[in-house]
Amino acid sequence: MARDALRDIVDAQEVDRRRLARELHDETGQALTSVLLGLRNAEDAKSLADARAATAQVRELVVQTLHDVRRLALELRPKTLDDFGLEPALERLATGFAEHTGIAVDLESGLTEARLPSDVETALYRIVQEALTNVVKHAQAEHVSIVLTRKDGGVTAVIEDDGRGFTQDRTGDGLGLVGMRERVALVDGRLTIESTEGAGTTLVVEVPLR
Repeated sequence: MARDALRDIVDAQEVDRRRLARELHDETGQALTSVLLGLRNAEDAKSLADARAATAQVRELVVQTLHDVRRLALELRPKTLDDFGLEPALERLATGFAEHTGIAVDLESGLTEARLPSDVETALYRIVQEALTNVVKHAQAEHVSIVLTRKDGGVTAVIEDDGRGFTQDRTGDGLGLVGMRERVALVDGRLTIESTEGAGTTLVVEVPLR
């Protein structure tokens, strides 16, 4: 059973890696090609005004490409998670999510300064990340709340949105919840899902600390 769950997690990771590889090849590759063309236009400009216009266009392309590369790097493995822990990593994730989607995110953390085990931090970060992805893809929500608490020998994460919700017979239908359950199981945790159509969704993740 544990081996099957691990295999599913690895398969899901490979799917993510293939997607990121496609984005690097297609989006970033095309952007860099556009930068080269823009530089050529600047070199071939007939006037100073044309050269400045071409240079400004290249600058915008470089800024956007840098932003995209940083986003992809964050998806692969957030450096903040390794260096500073779960709370700062989730703060950065929530801020970036709100900026890019326009969906308000409130993050409330009751974690202590002591770091959680690495596997627990990774599991919780990825689950919150997947939950936010679901909000964008499926929920049509305007607000998301993330609450972290640590007590009684365990840590709990509650992710709640005010979106359209879903019926319980769809919990594994393209929502990434199967992968979430398997990831939680690998750290001996539990995932509880509460959702009804038109009433939003609440995910509760409970992980014991050994």
